[in-house]
Amino acid sequence: MSTRPGTAGATRECPHCKATILESAVICPACKHYLRYDSDARPAQPNQVPLQVEGTIRHPADGDPWEYSVVVVIRDERGNEVARKVVGVGAMHAGDERSFSLSVEVFEARGAKPRKH
Repeated sequence: MSTRPGTAGATRECPHCKATILESAVICPACKHYLRYDSDARPAQPNQVPLQVEGTIRHPADGDPWEYSVVVVIRDERGNEVARKVVGVGAMHAGDERSFSLSVEVFEARGAKPRKH
């Protein structure tokens, strides 16, 4: 993926939480802080949300503790791994419950030129 400034997919670091975010972002998707306040800076609304998954797991009332890792993997059209991130880890004890949600939001790249194949 290209990371040159001004191209679709260009990235930068959030000055608040240090997450890697899209250069075009007005609000950091990780920490929700505003990044720009100029008059043209409006939070982008997703064109579509093609994937949204939610689920909950509950540890039974008895038994040994569980440990978990939340891993997100992105693959390209050939099945090659583009990115793999551990986004959270933790432990669950008897009676504990955790809910997880994953969504992919798609935005139109502003001012970006189409990529030639």
